[in-house]
Amino acid sequence: MQRSISNQKPLNLLIYVVLFMLYSSLSSIYLFLPPLLSVLFVLFSKALERKDTLYIVAVSMMLVIFEVNFGYILFSTIIYFYVIHQFIMPRISQSFSCPICIKISYVLLSYLGYFLFLVLVSNVFLLQSPEFNYYIVYYIVIEFFLVAIL
Repeated sequence: MQRSISNQKPLNLLIYVVLFMLYSSLSSIYLFLPPLLSVLFVLFSKALERKDTLYIVAVSMMLVIFEVNFGYILFSTIIYFYVIHQFIMPRISQSFSCPICIKISYVLLSYLGYFLFLVLVSNVFLLQSPEFNYYIVYYIVIEFFLVAIL
């Protein structure tokens, strides 16, 4: 049985997940490579808006790979991104009319908001609190340009 040319979406998603796995491993070794957290947030939000289950699962797998490589709590990014997408981003989109402001909020919420979310979760469950690293400012600047392209 031959695969139809028009039905290549699952194969392409698998290739993207594998490529992200390789990139994420490299970004945990080389600190000048950004971890693409805000790009994943934008992709996760777009997948939720389209209600495309396959893309949601693929981006969720990428988020789990991100968490494993950087030692964060399992499924914390998925929960955080879902809450932000449902409650915060509609109000930001409603309040701001410029697309650049919305993209800046995507990047800031994905890094600074996730850091504050991890601090809150670590205080609630008496876990070790994450440390603030100044590479985050570099990542915010680089990923703003990447999100602006999306």
